[in-house]
Amino acid sequence: MTLDDLRVFAAVCRAGSLSAAARDLSCTQSAVSQHVKRLEREVGLSLLERHTRGVVPTSAGHTLNAAVTEGLGSIDHALRRLDEAARAEGGSVRVTTGATTIRHFMAAAVVDFRRQFPRASLEFQTETSSRGCFDALAAGRADLAWITLGPTDRAIEQHPVVEIPWALAVSASDPLAAKARVEPADLQDARLIGLPQNSTSRLQLGAWLAEAGIRPVFDTSVTDWDTAILLAELGLGLAVVPALPAWSGPGHPDLRLIPIPALPVLTAGWAVRRWDALFPLARAFAEAVAHHCGKQTVRE
Repeated sequence: MTLDDLRVFAAVCRAGSLSAAARDLSCTQSAVSQHVKRLEREVGLSLLERHTRGVVPTSAGHTLNAAVTEGLGSIDHALRRLDEAARAEGGSVRVTTGATTIRHFMAAAVVDFRRQFPRASLEFQTETSSRGCFDALAAGRADLAWITLGPTDRAIEQHPVVEIPWALAVSASDPLAAKARVEPADLQDARLIGLPQNSTSRLQLGAWLAEAGIRPVFDTSVTDWDTAILLAELGLGLAVVPALPAWSGPGHPDLRLIPIPALPVLTAGWAVRRWDALFPLARAFAEAVAHHCGKQTVRE
């Protein structure tokens, strides 16, 4: 078997079909199939189950894919470190995160990083969940992932950077807008705008509300906090969200962010394969973001 065989197999497992993997790899479906067949002959086991809508790994396929993903990620990471060493400060940093992270947590750090390392590039990849970020790290497609920190069974290091209190986003015309603070009991039977059920912040919020005996109804689902807050500002519902500074102040006269001090704070920060193995450019960017998040916390 070759490294190309293993890379193609991992791409098939990730894409869920031979044709989708072929598109991702810019090759023919026949070529993808040949790589998989060669692996199956080599190990003497079937690695994929064919279904009408694509393929899924067999038990043996899952075992191989987990090892391949981890191994290729380590190889790619090592090759990139060698490339960075050869090009000094002219390399790149690949960051995977949610759609609104740059606006709220990284804008100032991006400016400082570009000023300090003008020859370096930043590559941002959007994921909709922490699981997707972990997959990108494990596969070597990202150096850093900015996530909502929470329990995980993945071999990933998590480093907290900023704690964000929760708030209730409501339209200024809503009766709750007059409150100085919101208690969990105020959310009983409330119809809320929420993030997808598998997101870390939604899972943590649901668990904390359940501990208080509160079971609100999430009847509107959005993919990011900014959309939830915007819909609340427009009077289309209520949203329990992190109190993001960009939404505070005179720029949003029709919005109220009312503190919910009874809820534990949400912690956001970096996830990496190994912090001590980060190459210098990635570490510099991670530290720049942490520095500016610290300044932001002081201002608030």
